[in-house]
Amino acid sequence: MSENVIATQDLTHFFGDFCAVDHVTFSVQAGEVVGYLGPNGSGKTTTIRMLLGLLRPSAGSAQVLGFDVARQSEQVRQYSGYMSQKFALYHELTVMENLAFYAGVYGVNDQRRLDEVLALIGLSDLRRERVSSLSTGWRQRLALGTAIVHRPRLLFLDEPTSGVDPAARRTFWDLIYQVVEDGVTALVTTHYM
Repeated sequence: MSENVIATQDLTHFFGDFCAVDHVTFSVQAGEVVGYLGPNGSGKTTTIRMLLGLLRPSAGSAQVLGFDVARQSEQVRQYSGYMSQKFALYHELTVMENLAFYAGVYGVNDQRRLDEVLALIGLSDLRRERVSSLSTGWRQRLALGTAIVHRPRLLFLDEPTSGVDPAARRTFWDLIYQVVEDGVTALVTTHYM
């Protein structure tokens, strides 16, 4: 029997009088890739932010990796990777500098791990390129690399394929499945069916 990596019960969030997430209940099992589908503005990002403990639920509850998101958000973030839809990268830094920065945030200082991630995402040959010179598809891959550099058990991908062409989208999905084969669970928000 698989363990629940994410379990929500009536998860709700209000911004003032506006209900952004309305009593959402779902679970995600270890090893799954789950698509959280909905149009823009439907509360997908707000849900992820609550699951990461970045926003407190207005009502309901959620457990992520066995931790209560309202009380144990630091532990949730320690074992989770997050790729935002805006690709939080430093454009003036190189590919390697970005990866090393995020690795340092998580206490990872093993050069072999950085090289391993660069190889996985296909950016070994571009390690010295400034992010500002990369295509959107390459930036997307680097953003994934920064989210997995610390070997998370759970990966949150928020609209990871918006703004890239169909070929880059297909390649990226192949990368996601490769990461999941290594034992990571993934929750992916998207408005693409």
